[in-house]
Amino acid sequence: MSVSAFMIFVGLVVFAAVSPGPAVLMSARTGLTEGMRTGVMLAMGIGAGAVFWASAAMFGLNILFAAAPPLLWALKIGGAIYLLWMGWKLWQSATEPFVTTDTRAVPRSGLSAFRLGLFTQLANPKPAVMFSAIFLGTVPQGTPLWTYAALLAVIFTAETLWNTLVARIFSLERTRAGYISLKTLIDRCFGGLLAVLGIKIAAT
Repeated sequence: MSVSAFMIFVGLVVFAAVSPGPAVLMSARTGLTEGMRTGVMLAMGIGAGAVFWASAAMFGLNILFAAAPPLLWALKIGGAIYLLWMGWKLWQSATEPFVTTDTRAVPRSGLSAFRLGLFTQLANPKPAVMFSAIFLGTVPQGTPLWTYAALLAVIFTAETLWNTLVARIFSLERTRAGYISLKTLIDRCFGGLLAVLGIKIAAT
């Protein structure tokens, strides 16, 4: 794999990571409500989910989707239901008071945050198709396995760093102060956006 092809690969992966979607939305809300540390674990779960879809793309999941469209449809419907459920939970709990400890929401455990990030990323099967296009367009046939491992590491790093940055920005005290004053409205916006993304995933 040439240096230019590698740089193109990195650019496409970074673009995919920063594209708005359920993962970025969840990173923002986690940073707002539970702080930077929990946001980092969530971001690592998102990175792991991206590696899963990229690995699936490497092994031809896109070809399987083309040969068996109902499989992709089932994954999309399952992911959409998960995002709709998350959106409904946020909408339903929007009016509950903001429970804090030392001015910060009581955070979930690191494992729970990682699992939430992983499931949020896995709820969207579109990255499998996207990563298939990236691999086909930039990685030549006969590339050694260690190169593929390095490319997966790039994907994990890009997804984790970007979503950690999002969580960090939204964990700032000034941002959180605005959230506390507008909790009901913001939570319902987050919930509504998750539901819209779920419907979009199912419909496209």
